[in-house]
Amino acid sequence: MLSIGQLASYAGVTVRTVRHYHAKGLLPEPERDHSGYRRYDAAAVVDLVKIRTLANAGVPLSRVHELLAADPEEFAGAVEQIDRRLRAEIRERQQARDRIAQLAAGDSLTLPPEAVAYLDRMREFGFPERLIEIERDSWIILAAQAPDDVPALMAIKHAQIEDEPLRRLYLDMGEFVDCEPDDPRLPQLADLVVAFLEAAVAKVEDVPDEHPISADLIALLDQAFIEYFPWARRLLAMLEERGWTGWTNIRRAVVVPDAG
Repeated sequence: MLSIGQLASYAGVTVRTVRHYHAKGLLPEPERDHSGYRRYDAAAVVDLVKIRTLANAGVPLSRVHELLAADPEEFAGAVEQIDRRLRAEIRERQQARDRIAQLAAGDSLTLPPEAVAYLDRMREFGFPERLIEIERDSWIILAAQAPDDVPALMAIKHAQIEDEPLRRLYLDMGEFVDCEPDDPRLPQLADLVVAFLEAAVAKVEDVPDEHPISADLIALLDQAFIEYFPWARRLLAMLEERGWTGWTNIRRAVVVPDAG
């Protein structure tokens, strides 16, 4: 005869589980011996293993008692039903795994190949990761809202990053990503941005001055820039002082003639 601990050990469960099955009426409680302990026989081990197997297969405990009492035909039908449900769960879990795999794909999940290549190129050149992050997030928004415009815009970005003088200016700008709004270096950053813009404009002076992005999308991207960098508003004000306005669609400020 077995103690409750020995029974649990033979069946591969805990004593607490045995008591839980007693409470649920799945496993009959034997009479106590003269010492006050419950003693179990081999049949109890067999019953407990069956209960454990069904429970581990996901069978609700409310059905376990029914299956234990079922005849072979009923039991086979119930097992087939359980198997169908398990197969459905496996399909759902595989779909979940596929979604997780997509998330692990990183940038390629939400960006077209040319944008991923551009971000990889930035990393190769040693741009700060925070600068790459704002580029990535901006292109995610662009790719979602204006996918047809991304190839032409990315062609410009690739040309700029491969141009050594422009890249050097851009890298210098990257050193300011951790500025605070009152950082005394911000005027220097504004000068670098203007120098970059002047050089970039010179590279594309024969390209028509058209911007395919909608005004609403430009406003959204500008807002993302402002939210990402605490010094963005002050920088934009400094750029206006230097004759440039905007950020996503940055342009020379229009000078209004003095009426006097």
